[in-house]
Amino acid sequence: MKKFLVMLLTLALALCAFAAVAESVNPDDIANEMTDANGVYELAFVTDVGQLMDKSFNQGTWNGVKIYAANNGLSYKYYQPANGEQATDEDRYDAMKAAADAGAKVVVCAGFLQASALSRAAAEYPDVNWVFIDGWTQTDANGNVLTNVAPIAFKEEQSGYLAGYAIVKEGFTKLGFMGGGGGTNAACCRYGYGFAQGVSAAAKEMGVEVELKYTWQYGAAFAASQELQTMANGWYMGGTEVIFSCGGSIFSSITAAAAANEGFVIGVDVDQSNESEYVITSALKGITAATNWAITKYYAGEWAEIGGINMSLGANDDAVGLPVDTWSLENFTVAEYEALMAAIKDGTLTIDNTVMENDAVVNAGLENVTIIYE
Repeated sequence: MKKFLVMLLTLALALCAFAAVAESVNPDDIANEMTDANGVYELAFVTDVGQLMDKSFNQGTWNGVKIYAANNGLSYKYYQPANGEQATDEDRYDAMKAAADAGAKVVVCAGFLQASALSRAAAEYPDVNWVFIDGWTQTDANGNVLTNVAPIAFKEEQSGYLAGYAIVKEGFTKLGFMGGGGGTNAACCRYGYGFAQGVSAAAKEMGVEVELKYTWQYGAAFAASQELQTMANGWYMGGTEVIFSCGGSIFSSITAAAAANEGFVIGVDVDQSNESEYVITSALKGITAATNWAITKYYAGEWAEIGGINMSLGANDDAVGLPVDTWSLENFTVAEYEALMAAIKDGTLTIDNTVMENDAVVNAGLENVTIIYE
């Protein structure tokens, strides 16, 4: 237990340090493509579904790889599984195998869909170290934990709660949540349920009633679509003021609808405020810093501290939150935000992290909020 607590303290300090590094280097200035004369790429990234440059989950993770590579003069390459949104476990395995065969020492894999392929690849390539973002420990065919896999998850329910609480305190009462993964992605489910809890808490404090439209339609592939944009447009036209966009590239469909209706958007995973003037805030998790940190652990000879160990990073690790420097909130103050964060950190405020799949959040018994599932 003592070793685990020391590891968590080290993790919190390291994430703060690497967050500062990430801020000092603009990943957009680092090329996504590079050519190594020997065809060897030391760092690799295997994308989740959706686009590499999705302004969200994939891009944030990729930035962590690029920043470390650029700062340390290492070759790097990304691999996208074949068949796009229809990618199979075999497609994902092939991408991982290609990365390992190209000489990768560390391969970062993003998204829960990687699990089956990753357990196979990590067992077959024991000398390669694998970082599983939004993942959990993997085992070989005999049930042994694969210590060459470092799983890093996040407490998205905390970020979601902060966003929901803040937006109601700001004065909005007609809200929407559009999620990716079809209602079965654990991270998106935690974001959504956390958001609903924050909405409920703030509404109860203020003595107001809030409407929250809630859907997983058209977001299963984490991709932009005309169908999703049409749905978002209908919500805004029907009075919805703010939509929480929680699913990678679906962000572009929702922001397009917001622009057409002078509505607002809450971004996800990374600070998306510079992507659209209609982003009022973003529910953050430190994917760039955590990816950079995990790679650093390998090169520092400290992989044993993270390999085969489940980690779930949250407020106490400074790994979730809202971007106070760039948000467009006017009524919800930084002081209120900091007080809320402090309550999460000291345990005064607890947020349910149950993975509420599909329409389960409708029956969660939340007060002062009417959830309309579509």
